[in-house]
Parts: sequence; C-alpha cells; structure tokens
Amino acid sequence: MPADLAVIGLGHHGLPLAQAATAAGVATVGYDTDPRALAELAAGRPPVDGSLTAAEIRRMVSSGFRPATDPAELGRVRTAVICAPTPPAPDGTLDLTAVTDAARALAARLRPHTTVLLESPVPPGTTEGPLRELLEAGSGLRAGRDFHLAYSPGRLDPGSRLQGGTRGLATAPKVIGGLTPACTESAAAFYGRLTDKVVRARGPREAETVKLLETNFRHVNIALVNEMAVLCHELGVDLWDVIRCAETKPFGFQAFRPGPGVGGHGVPVERLPGHGPLRLVELAGQVNERMPQYVVQRSATLLNEHGKSARGARILLLGITYKPDLADRQGAPADEIARRLMDLGAAVSFHDPYVTDWRVRDLPVPRADSLYEAAAHADLTILLQHHRTYDLQGLSVKAQLLLDTRGATPAGAAHRL
Repeated sequence: MPADLAVIGLGHHGLPLAQAATAAGVATVGYDTDPRALAELAAGRPPVDGSLTAAEIRRMVSSGFRPATDPAELGRVRTAVICAPTPPAPDGTLDLTAVTDAARALAARLRPHTTVLLESPVPPGTTEGPLRELLEAGSGLRAGRDFHLAYSPGRLDPGSRLQGGTRGLATAPKVIGGLTPACTESAAAFYGRLTDKVVRARGPREAETVKLLETNFRHVNIALVNEMAVLCHELGVDLWDVIRCAETKPFGFQAFRPGPGVGGHGVPVERLPGHGPLRLVELAGQVNERMPQYVVQRSATLLNEHGKSARGARILLLGITYKPDLADRQGAPADEIARRLMDLGAAVSFHDPYVTDWRVRDLPVPRADSLYEAAAHADLTILLQHHRTYDLQGLSVKAQLLLDTRGATPAGAAHRL
C-alpha cells in the first residue's frame, strides 16, 4: 500500500518520528538497512534503548506503520525524512557516511514534487551542498524546482511523553530552513501535522546551525557546572544549595547540574571541516571527559577515609543509563567508571531497573537482585543515575558508604559530588 511518509533510519531519532507520524494519521514506512532491527519492529518488539515501549510499537504496526528494507519503497512517498546517524569521527567532525548512503538510496528513486527533509545533525552547509548534489546527480531532478529540500533539527526529549507522541515532537517548536521559500512552506505543511508550532529559519544553513548551537550549549554549560562541582568540593561548599539559590534568579541564569559524565546522542561539535576548532567547546569536552576519573578518585578517597582500600573493595554502581527512567546507555559514563574501578582492583557490581545485562571489556558485570542487600553488603555504593524507582532515603540508611553523583539524596544523607 502507498505511504505518505518515508522515515530513513530507524534509530533513536527516526523511530520516534515515525511513531509520532503514525499516531497523527500519516501513512508511514520506515526504511533501514538493518534487517534484524526491522524484523524486531515488525514483530512488535521495542528497541533496546527504550525509546519506545512494546505497546507503542504494537500500536504503530496495527495503525499501518510498515518497516521496510526494500529501497523501492522510497519512490512511493510524498515526503522523505533522513534521520541517519552522524557519529563523531576521529578528527572531531561528524561522520556523514550514513547520511550520504541514505541520500544515494533516495536519489535513485526520487520523484518530482517530493519533499525531502534532513534531520540528522550535520555541519552547516550540508543540506544545500553535499546532500543537494547527491540528490540531483542521482535523480536528474533539481532541488527547489522539481522537488522540495529543507533541513529541520531534531528535538527529542527521550523518556518524556505526552499523549499523542514524544514530548519533543508534540510540543517543542519545529525549526525549518528550506532551500527556497516554497521548500520551507512544503516542510512546514508536513511538520504542521505533527507539532504545535513551526519556526521558519532564513535557510538551511541557519537551521543546521541551530542544532549545532543547541548541542554545544548543553555541553558547555554542563562543563561549567562540573568544574564548579570540583571547586565547591575543595572549598567545602554545598554546590547543590548554590544551584538551588541561583536558579531563583528570574533572568540571565539557567540551572544545569553536575554529574559523573555526559551521555546521550547529542555529540558536541568541536570543529567544522575547513574551519578552526571551537575553542570553548573543545575545552568543555576536556572538562566533561575528566568527570569519570574524578568520580573514581573521590571513591578511592572515601574508601581510604573509612579505612578501606579500593583494591578488593566491593563497589555497587546504581543506574548505568545516560538518562533517568530510560534504558538507553548511549555515552553513559558508567562504562568508563567501571573500567577504572576494575583497574584499581575493585569488585564491581551494578543495579539498574532498566538494564538486565551489562558487559565491560566483554566480561559480564554481576547484577544485584536485591538492591538493599547489595547496598548493605557493598563497601561503597555509587549513585550514577537517579531512577525514580530508587528509594534514596532507604538506600542512605542501608548502604555502608554512599556517593551521590546526582545530588538526589537529602543533605547529609550521603557524600555528594
């Protein structure tokens, strides 16, 4: 059966978009080159990152969503959205391999009057540069004349849902930058079916740079508060109380909170091809990358202060995902923290209500079945992620020694980052 929309790339971003479109009554086909992932979706099983539940997947499929590995499906839609991953490359730029592969697959089947949208994080200039060139060369059509082309930065809030779709898609304003005014309006007509508000950028470069600014803003501000956490510990100042008071300022301040590291799918971009490094972002990356080591140092110091050595210590890690109440472990600092603790000779175990199996260096990490018993048995318990199911008051009583990296426990109930 024909579809109105093709979502190309069913990862952490493309799949929620497909879910929201299907829920809005848009006939949607999801294209991906991984047959195993598509088979899981067709069977109604959710992705391992927990971005959608099994019930949501089943509703998608029963509402007509069709996973597909046949690229011929791409030539039968009126709108195609590229949501291919763009992981960091070794030189600090973004790897656009998956985007170019998706563009080639689409170009070979592109029909006149199709609206092509890119949502993957990309360097400014990608949409009207490499993407446009690939689509025009492969199709013989001209962007802005024969088909519409636009960029819209993805805005998702994983784990937060309102009725009718994910919070980011339902309520966050959708920024759109088209190659021409007609391209912008065509994209706006599509996204208007999914979102409450559409914001028109001057063009695709401006829309692409919105994503760059938003991602780097998050990482720079987390780096600032992480640096303050280290300083406040040295000064004997309660940073969490400082943040509580500072966020009462009604202007010029936005509260960010420290943690054991920065996870998630939004990768900070420290440099753009042909341009020098973004020095502040580069420095922020260095600050954030040191946080797992800082957590390990604090852990070893706490153990020493209580007459114990890290070598041979039983250490329980609580919450190993990158975000609370979500199974997604993308970029979570727990892996590095576990490796460093193991290097010190510690016996590491974990508990996470959303993760049943965890391997570090290809070795299984023991999972605690009884949380309270494990905390009472461990020489040190480290809260890495504050899932709502955790009774921190009870844990602070049961644990021999508790290090809270999220500031979630009551003041005085645990040692806080």
